[in-house]
Amino acid sequence: MSVLNLSDVAARLPGAWDSLPVGRAGAACVKVLRMDGTPLPEERHRTAETLLVLDGRLELLVDSAPVPLRTGELFTVPADTAHAVGPGSRGTLVIVEIPEEGA
Repeated sequence: MSVLNLSDVAARLPGAWDSLPVGRAGAACVKVLRMDGTPLPEERHRTAETLLVLDGRLELLVDSAPVPLRTGELFTVPADTAHAVGPGSRGTLVIVEIPEEGA
């Protein structure tokens, strides 16, 4: 087991929004990614997804309503809930999720 600096890991990823699994807790997968200001289209998952802004900001839209998250803030998107990323999201994001079958 080794210590990871998640900001450093995200900075070394080949592209923004390319998530990298960095750990597991039971069935949950912990991933890190770098946000670059680019918006992402709406999506839904069959399981809940927890988002933690390690540094920067996430302009999250949940059921089309803005849910801005700043450094150190966490939000759990409930299962089967529409969510998207608005423009201006920058920094390091940690995602904790239970992978869907076939994903």
